Amino acid sequence: MAGGNANRQALSAQADMAPTGTPPVSGADLKAAMRELAGGVCVITVGDADTRTGLTATSLVPVSLDPPEVLVTINQQSSSFPELMATRRFGVNLLAQRQQPIAERFAGKGGVRGTARYEGARWQRSDRGVWLLQDALAALECDAEHIWLHRTHALVIGRVQSVMRNGAPQAPLVYWQGNWRGLAGPLPA
Repeated sequence: MAGGNANRQALSAQADMAPTGTPPVSGADLKAAMRELAGGVCVITVGDADTRTGLTATSLVPVSLDPPEVLVTINQQSSSFPELMATRRFGVNLLAQRQQPIAERFAGKGGVRGTARYEGARWQRSDRGVWLLQDALAALECDAEHIWLHRTHALVIGRVQSVMRNGAPQAPLVYWQGNWRGLAGPLPA
């Protein structure tokens, strides 16, 4: 195992080194580059009945199938972050293109906050207290197994406790270049 630790330390040291003569990358540079990556849109729900809130995210990544786990990143300044820390449970609701208004509400458009973000959609509360969108493409009920604080964000590993799938084929909602999008369909083979 000593060799494994030495290899990890060497990789970590290499990752911290910047090429000589290269100007540092700014946050604006990274943000502009990441706008080129299209992302599926989901709503993360947190909190109990009176304190429920949530956020719109494109930072969802499956981590493991056995056990089933996902990773999501959440800004620590988000109003949802304290609720996540308090309950250590959350829902992941994968949105269809027609659900753009839900994504906008959970992104805080028009100053909408807290429980008002849930208005205008059909939600169900699981037996474990997680809020799931009834007609989402899919909804995941998760326990926060690990939360790592890193700079401005928290990296959250969620152990998936249940999955609800809509089953009806629908176009997913996508976010690209700062705009909501849909899919045009499959590319020709």
